[in-house]
Amino acid sequence: MKKQQPSHSVQIKEDFRETIQWKIFRIMAEFVEGFEFIADFPKSVTIFGSTRSTEHDPWYQKARELGAMLAKDGYAVITGGGPGVMEAANKGAAESNGDSVGLNINLPDIQLHNPYVNSSTGFHYFFVRKVMFSFVSPVYIFFPGGFGTLDEFFELVTLAQTKKLSKPVTIIVVGKAYWTPLLQWLDQDVKNTYRAIDEDDLSLINMVDTPEEARDLVRSHAVKNGKEKK
Repeated sequence: MKKQQPSHSVQIKEDFRETIQWKIFRIMAEFVEGFEFIADFPKSVTIFGSTRSTEHDPWYQKARELGAMLAKDGYAVITGGGPGVMEAANKGAAESNGDSVGLNINLPDIQLHNPYVNSSTGFHYFFVRKVMFSFVSPVYIFFPGGFGTLDEFFELVTLAQTKKLSKPVTIIVVGKAYWTPLLQWLDQDVKNTYRAIDEDDLSLINMVDTPEEARDLVRSHAVKNGKEKK
């Protein structure tokens, strides 16, 4: 009689990269690397805007002009490192021999770096990159954009409203034709009709129409907060 071989259950080894412990350490590492990176740019302005703007778009040109102005004033120009308005701001800074910085997001099979970034770091997690954005600059400038731009805008306004930021910030929106309907809705409906915000909350938002006006507000922030002399 043939001897029966003992059966063995097949054990499939778990990929440690899918464990919660590994993910926690990866998140911690991204925070450490991110904070070390942004510490090199103590004087900076962060600019957001549509990824779909082309070099023929007037907002692309204005972002490029503003990036150049800020670089000449000694500011590092920080963006998400992608195309559109981000590329324009980085381009203006790079052309003026300034620090042109990208806080990139790493996506499979997609290259989001624009060619005008001269200092960059990448993040696997969107939420870690958001934290870096909230710490990196005292001034945040928003050009017209889509859901991503609006998401960052409301994120920063909420953090400023609830005083969860580590320093005083100035929030600037560029483009009255684009931003006026939103600010009117916030004023008339959200504030007056539903009383969900108040006048002080709306005062956090500064609306301008030109790169020069935005640059002047950046300078005013520095003077107000003791970073520069009048």
